[in-house]
Amino acid sequence: MSTPSSLAPTVTLGNGVAMPRLGLGTWPMDDAQAARVVARALDMGYRLIDTAENYRNERGVGEGLRASGVPREQVFVTTKFNKQWHSVEGVQQACDASLQRLGLDYVDLLLVHWPNPDQDRYVEAFQGMVRLLEAGKVRAIGTSNFKHAHLQRLFDLGLVPHVNQIHLDPYHGRSDVVQVHRERGIVTESWSPLGRAGALLQEPAILAAAERHGRTAAQVVLRWHTQQGYVPIPKSADPLRLQQNLDSFGFTLSDEEMAAISALDRVDPAMLDSDVFGH
Repeated sequence: MSTPSSLAPTVTLGNGVAMPRLGLGTWPMDDAQAARVVARALDMGYRLIDTAENYRNERGVGEGLRASGVPREQVFVTTKFNKQWHSVEGVQQACDASLQRLGLDYVDLLLVHWPNPDQDRYVEAFQGMVRLLEAGKVRAIGTSNFKHAHLQRLFDLGLVPHVNQIHLDPYHGRSDVVQVHRERGIVTESWSPLGRAGALLQEPAILAAAERHGRTAAQVVLRWHTQQGYVPIPKSADPLRLQQNLDSFGFTLSDEEMAAISALDRVDPAMLDSDVFGH
């Protein structure tokens, strides 16, 4: 294993656990690709790896972790479970199955992947995760794709996720739910942080900042996330982009640049609605 050129700084979750402030997303990699890319990313210095039951690549992620030679305790592994497990006992089964596929004794962060409010069992699912936290099978617990109304159901019972992972990028600023996170001490984690179609990286405000700082457009967008305290998890299998993404902390965007990028926020009717979409 080579010496990594850089490691992402960390943020401290509500229960005191340290979480890297940038990670590797693994959707839609299959097991074989995940094994290769995870091992390469860990060798470069990544320490946060994000997977899920629904990605069907947990085995590959586990293989990549073992192949990397990085000690288990130095890697922050996140996984998520599907709606069929939304019960107190079901979550125990889901966690055990993920641990078996990953080949691990514990995961660092377990998330409810989607709230599925029509099923109306996500509160029970979260209560099941509290038991896993107490049992030491997970180090932190959270939610994914939860809106304010979904989170409020948890708050009403005195339950607060450590993390809420949401679709967030400059086109989708999500200021309403981010404000709730800040009020409650919930870390905002961004999936698809670089945009889903590529047009974001051609925006003049982003390109201008990239030119001023001698960085790529993707590095500028990732810095926009991390300067606001978000934890982005970009997916890439390209070695150069993997390294560039990780090396996005060595500069600071000005207040004007941050504002210009944030001004790209817009309404997107095609955005997945977690009131109706989920698995």
